[in-house]
Amino acid sequence: MISFTVAQLEGLLAQFGWPFVRILAFVATEAVLGNRAVPFSIKVALALAVTVIVAPVLPAPPPLAVVSPQGLLILAQQILIGVAMGFTTRIVMAAAEMAGQVAGLQMGLGFAVFFDPQGSGQSPVVAQFMGVLAVLVLLASNSHYLMLTALVESFRILPLSPEPLAARGFLTLVAWASQIFQVGLMLSLPVVGALLVANVGIGILTRAAPQLNVFAVGFPITLALGFVMLYLSLPLLVPAIEHLAQAGFAAMQRVLEGLGSPP
Repeated sequence: MISFTVAQLEGLLAQFGWPFVRILAFVATEAVLGNRAVPFSIKVALALAVTVIVAPVLPAPPPLAVVSPQGLLILAQQILIGVAMGFTTRIVMAAAEMAGQVAGLQMGLGFAVFFDPQGSGQSPVVAQFMGVLAVLVLLASNSHYLMLTALVESFRILPLSPEPLAARGFLTLVAWASQIFQVGLMLSLPVVGALLVANVGIGILTRAAPQLNVFAVGFPITLALGFVMLYLSLPLLVPAIEHLAQAGFAAMQRVLEGLGSPP
């Protein structure tokens, strides 16, 4: 009969429980598996499998009781670290969806919306397309393996410790989140630029022929031109999203280093 002492059970719980919380927080919030379409049971099973593989090679946890003030502090820190890492990768998806939203509004597809289960709200169809494209690019470029590698590396940068997290990491996370609007505008620039030229041309044409119905002529032109430019810009969007994903991993490392830096 196998028996364990209380100290041994607490040691196993600290060795596997605290890493499991960080990994589950990351899996539940990151860009690919964090989607609400993925069942929560799948996320828990994946986090548990990664924990069983990773936990034995991690440094020994501090000799603290799990059910203690310091143990609960470590637990809360693991949640914050996992959510911060997942949110960093989520910026890539948000920037791609922002690009689709800007392009869709310029094309006149602001009324064509679908329910987005990820954000629990209405999202333009072009934004949905850009979001799906970003996920496919991330999977095709093996970015999900890089996410798991960064997750394991996070235990080296930020080991299990009751030391408080530094505010510098959260400031770095906020600075990275501000890139949503800049990157989203840059990704949608081919469509926006072409439609700007088309709208200027339609405006000049309307001034030259006032009897021309601008709504009957302008909307089909902008819609067709928007789809053409979106199709032509697809070969440029894929490497741009890959570069954005690499920037996201670099930002994740900066966030972790900032969280572990002395206050």
